Amino acid sequence: MMETTLDLPPGYRIADVIAFHGRDLEAVAEQVGPDGLRKGVLLDGVPTLLDIRFDGQVAHCRIEHDAPATPALQALTRDALLNVLGLRIDPAAFAAFAQDDPVLGPLLARQPGLRIVQSATVFEALTWAIIGQQINLTFAIALRRTLIELAGRPHSSGLWCYPEAHDVARLALEDLTSRKFSTAKAETILRVARMAVDGSLRLDRARDAAEVSEELLAIKGIGPWTVNYVLLRGYGYPDCSLEGDVAVRAALHNLTGSAARPTLLEAQRLLARYAPHRTMAAAYLWASLADKPAAIS
Repeated sequence: MMETTLDLPPGYRIADVIAFHGRDLEAVAEQVGPDGLRKGVLLDGVPTLLDIRFDGQVAHCRIEHDAPATPALQALTRDALLNVLGLRIDPAAFAAFAQDDPVLGPLLARQPGLRIVQSATVFEALTWAIIGQQINLTFAIALRRTLIELAGRPHSSGLWCYPEAHDVARLALEDLTSRKFSTAKAETILRVARMAVDGSLRLDRARDAAEVSEELLAIKGIGPWTVNYVLLRGYGYPDCSLEGDVAVRAALHNLTGSAARPTLLEAQRLLARYAPHRTMAAAYLWASLADKPAAIS
């Protein structure tokens, strides 16, 4: 067992982190509570439990590996902790950049400190993005749960672990299509898993965004929305433009007061004003859909 403590920045929004990791109400691979979360994930082939407890401005992290922790495994574990806690992108730069923005400035003032919470690994973000293409969130969560049950493994604690590429690559197409995956979605998931295994797709984090984008866009079944989502949730790049996201375009429609929802090109133009902070702009646009401004008394 490993234990580590991470200092949290001022204004850290614990509730946002818990909400992101608590979307699957069946809690197959993630369990959340008011003061923390437990997440299972396969790292370097080892079932790993991340047990995080929040105490003020500190996150107490207990990590249980079902095998001896090598230096490589320890490095992957620290990466995963930073991801699930949303500590990759500092929102302060965007706050300074957009505080006077007529569209997002008022929302930023009402919701300071919003962060991008990430998937534990790039592969988890990639497969989740593929699963979520063109379906509603409830169905996507159910398919994600199915993938975990088919390809993941249980940790010794009993919590299931999100699979790695090797685990998914061993599945047959029928394993997925017989469990409500469309043929196209199943083929794309298996394709990226097998490419990651044979080395034709590199998922290491220290890569240039343009290089990652070019490599992913060349894969059948992956389009610009999926690429930007992976750059955001997997790599933690600060300037992802999500003009293809339906919720982002709906938020732009609401906040700008335009007569119609913006087209892809119009949304791209509207988002360009937030470069090089378009990732945080997307976070605030998503948040705006649930934001209720205080009434004027």
